[in-house]
Amino acid sequence: MSGFPGSPRLLKGAIVTIDPLAAVPSVTMFQYNPDTLTRSLQVQAAGAEGGERSDPLRLKGPPVETIRLEAEIDAADQLELPAQHPHTVQSGILPQLAALETLIYPKSSHLQENNRLAALGTLEIIPAEAPLTLFVWNKARILPVRLTEFSITEEAFDPALNPIRAKVSLGMRVLSVTDLGFSHRGGNLFMAFLAQKERLADLVRGTDLGALGIGGIP
Repeated sequence: MSGFPGSPRLLKGAIVTIDPLAAVPSVTMFQYNPDTLTRSLQVQAAGAEGGERSDPLRLKGPPVETIRLEAEIDAADQLELPAQHPHTVQSGILPQLAALETLIYPKSSHLQENNRLAALGTLEIIPAEAPLTLFVWNKARILPVRLTEFSITEEAFDPALNPIRAKVSLGMRVLSVTDLGFSHRGGNLFMAFLAQKERLADLVRGTDLGALGIGGIP
């Protein structure tokens, strides 16, 4: 939030995980919002792959969207008030890093259960389903995602070698109804996001052709 009186409240982006076994969602908020957000959309045209004849005016599904960002985590503010932030004094920013890293780890209980089943001779062990992960970037962009890239650059350490400043690079792939289906909660969130995108697009589609120097389309 800005220190100037009357300035608007700055919302924070976050990664939210929804585990059906948990009572409330888990929220990992960005300490500082990334300065840039890179999005890439790959068009899913009918017949664009394989031996089918390409039909450029037909779309077989939503585009494959990927998101890349770099977030900063810094313990400086917390270390200025050590009595109020004992966990930061003890562990630096390891808890914040762990909250992000565990998004791409299966739970230890699942690994132990799979090991138990393997020891019993179970022929087929189904991988555990991860909680639904959402990338929240204001109320108009709540997206189901799968993390595809993750790198951490630790830049400073306390005397116990706990990291106290780091940059985290995240790559995410948006999961659409093509991936999740219409009955999945994530599919419903994607459809709500798409409907909101269409409403926003309608706000700028009223331009008259005269502004282009033409009276109409031949």
